[in-house]
Amino acid sequence: MDFLDRRLKIPLTNRTTTVKYALVHTAYWVLITGFFLYEKRYLLYKAGLPYFAACVIIRVVLLIAIAYLNIHYFLPRYLLTGRYWRYFSLVILSILGYLFVQTVYDFVIYGFIIAPTRNRDWVETLSYNFFSTLWYLGLMVPLKLSIDWYEQQRTLQKIAVEKLQAEVNFLRSQVNPHFLFNILNNLYALTLKKSDLAPDMVLKLSEMMEYMLYDSDDAKVPLEKEIGYLQNYIELEKIRCGDQSDIALKINGKPNGQEIAPLLLLPLVENAFKHGVGRQSENSWLHGTLTLNSTAIEMTVENNKPASATEAPKGGIGLTNLRKRLELLYPGRYSLQTEERSDTYRAALSIQFAD
Repeated sequence: MDFLDRRLKIPLTNRTTTVKYALVHTAYWVLITGFFLYEKRYLLYKAGLPYFAACVIIRVVLLIAIAYLNIHYFLPRYLLTGRYWRYFSLVILSILGYLFVQTVYDFVIYGFIIAPTRNRDWVETLSYNFFSTLWYLGLMVPLKLSIDWYEQQRTLQKIAVEKLQAEVNFLRSQVNPHFLFNILNNLYALTLKKSDLAPDMVLKLSEMMEYMLYDSDDAKVPLEKEIGYLQNYIELEKIRCGDQSDIALKINGKPNGQEIAPLLLLPLVENAFKHGVGRQSENSWLHGTLTLNSTAIEMTVENNKPASATEAPKGGIGLTNLRKRLELLYPGRYSLQTEERSDTYRAALSIQFAD
């Protein structure tokens, strides 16, 4: 767990908070205290250190008390539940309590300790304390709401990532049973014929299973492994479909040590087989182009559609799931476009690598 996300128990309560939350609030009150130290520094010379320290401590402690009473009690119980009059009434009452204590202390300081300011204006004192308190409370509320909103967004994103990863893991655990069923049937037929293609088919299937069971658990994998998995998938599908299908993948460029999230390229090809080649017995085709450079990867897959297209069978990772993963993993650095015509379907994916 990240150090900033560690939980800390709040003294004298049953509540906990994060290290990050505590650091932000500590920094805020250090700044407030520093401001009062600077503003009241003249008391150090006129009233002495004890009265100077007491003035600052009383003011800051009272502000902290009403600030956290507001954000941890009044705010969630009344403002966020729509009981606005109750909320504002309690805020005003808490400020009046602060004004009473602070103004009495100010009167003692300025009326008896510092003789030259004995006739200090009460209206001025009350006005200053009231509006300064509103100002600091007004800063604390948006600070808390901003932190809560940020943490909520982080939590929602974490839940979305975990949910999506669970979906990918489930789909990976299925290993596309329809695909495996067809491959094993073809492998059985090849072994009966004692075909030289059988050992190569077993090797490619073994490499695919190894990648899916082990490598694809990682957050990122070497790009060459992802491409190798894709090539094995296409080669096995070519064997399954036979000579009546035109299936080709052209690769421009070479991997330059880049890493990519696993199973991002397969959905484009898998979708093409599901919607096109896999649903036609002859005259089917699938053409893919993969372009690699040091900053990006681009892939296009185009296939013909059967003359009487019906609803595509369900299964596989799918383009919908792919788009969700891209939005979470490569926000602002990807493009996924699809184009469907009467007889063809085209999908294009582009991912920009981080600098």
